Amino acid sequence: MARATFKMPDDFLEKLSKLNNQFDRIVPEVLQAGTEPIVKKAKSNLAARIGVGTKNPSESTGELIASLETTKPVQDYKGNWNLRVGIPTTKDSKGVSNALKAAVMEYGKAGQPPKPWLKPTKSATRKACIEAMKEALDKEIDKL
Repeated sequence: MARATFKMPDDFLEKLSKLNNQFDRIVPEVLQAGTEPIVKKAKSNLAARIGVGTKNPSESTGELIASLETTKPVQDYKGNWNLRVGIPTTKDSKGVSNALKAAVMEYGKAGQPPKPWLKPTKSATRKACIEAMKEALDKEIDKL
């Protein structure tokens, strides 16, 4: 049977040892820091897609963009931390679901082509999100 050993870098091991029992307090803060670049890009992508390619001028009130939010980080039964960035199922002032409007923009409908804003946001912000979380984790570790 094959056998392998891995030696972790000493500086990384020191950082992990500093976390100790503070991990559950630090993780939600780090995840929240990672959502900042995503929310900025999602709002700009959504604003750029509203009213584009329509026959009539846009009558956007800005409620869809304002409804973009993040949930609180929660830990699931497997121990994984999750949070969501997106449009909740709240309704606008006319009683139309914001999530429905966002989904129709993203995927289109009969007679209306899709105007993707969420998928491009995901691919464009992956590295920025990871970097923001790394910086937040380093700051938290330095505080300890």
